[in-house]
Amino acid sequence: MSQGARVLVVDDDPSVRRLIALNLELDGFEVRTACDGWAALADVLADPPDVITLDLAMPMLDGLSAAARLRAADGLAGLPVVLISAVITAQDRELAERIGVSAVLTKPFEPADLVAAVRGALRR
Repeated sequence: MSQGARVLVVDDDPSVRRLIALNLELDGFEVRTACDGWAALADVLADPPDVITLDLAMPMLDGLSAAARLRAADGLAGLPVVLISAVITAQDRELAERIGVSAVLTKPFEPADLVAAVRGALRR
């Protein structure tokens, strides 16, 4: 299912954003990127992807807040979301589960784990 599936990669760190995008592109995903939660919301509302990866710790609008806003938007409640973070607390994980995040991935991660998380999110 990854062939041609469209992924929006959201991370405020340009090097991490490029790394995630490259690994997904190498596996056949079509990737576009956004640098923060607000840009992600605008992008998704204009043209919903098949799945989104969201960094947890971003300025202005963090990944969990962006995911919650997506869940509340018309027609986007089922959009698969993979939350990525260097540090994630039990409280963050609990909130992610309540919001309906499909998967949580901690940095640093293996490229195969990233691809598996995104594929798994697409299957759910």
